[in-house]
Amino acid sequence: MTSDTRHEAFPEERRVEILRRIEHAGRVSVRELSHAFGVSSVTIRADLQALEARRLLTRTHGGAVPVSPLPEISLVLRRQQQADEKNRIGAAAAAMVGDGETIFLDASSTSLAMTAHLRQRQNLTVVTNGLAVAQSFLDAPGVTVVLLGGILQRETASMVSLEGAAGLPAARLQKGFFGAHSFTEAGGLADASAADAEVKRQMVKRCRRAIAVLDATKWEWTGLPRYARLQDMQTIITDRRAPRSLVRQVRSAGVEVILV
Repeated sequence: MTSDTRHEAFPEERRVEILRRIEHAGRVSVRELSHAFGVSSVTIRADLQALEARRLLTRTHGGAVPVSPLPEISLVLRRQQQADEKNRIGAAAAAMVGDGETIFLDASSTSLAMTAHLRQRQNLTVVTNGLAVAQSFLDAPGVTVVLLGGILQRETASMVSLEGAAGLPAARLQKGFFGAHSFTEAGGLADASAADAEVKRQMVKRCRRAIAVLDATKWEWTGLPRYARLQDMQTIITDRRAPRSLVRQVRSAGVEVILV
């Protein structure tokens, strides 16, 4: 879909594009969107209302603005940040995955760090919306990759869709591994991208065991859009620089914390 879109898109496709426009421009107007998509202002207001109900944007008079003040950083740059910590976290997370399992890996740089430690697995199925994650298994014949569909988000090298999990079988996945841009005990886990957050929110529900993989720099930052509460996670894998007081609080809440 281009910036000149004048045909009526499917509601889900249109709403993902609305989120992308907001994240790129910082705000959108009903009039602008109505013109771009060739639909009525009533339809656009219904889209904005539905997205606000999911905490993916904030409606304003005549339009909408992002719900999150967090800036998105490209995957290339994120792979370079805390690389040693992410490699250790990735190795510890991969050790939790056995042959024959079906797991979800999100498009985060920390989940990507897991892939080097999973290539020798046999009969492993990896469901992902991350292009780099999928590509990393090209030389891993024992790993089957299921790439979620949607619209390409270039900044995060991910496929995003408000119905990204719709094509998956009804059976739940054994484990899911989720990165985050921010984490607090009260605020849960959040992403800088509203579209990516929605994919993660859906996939957390599809996993029997949800595991957060995040380095210490993500702790004690509050952000929106939130995609999971602390109690939605069974385990958090992080590095030893994570704030000790918060680690104790998380463990007291019944969530396992693995320090590497």
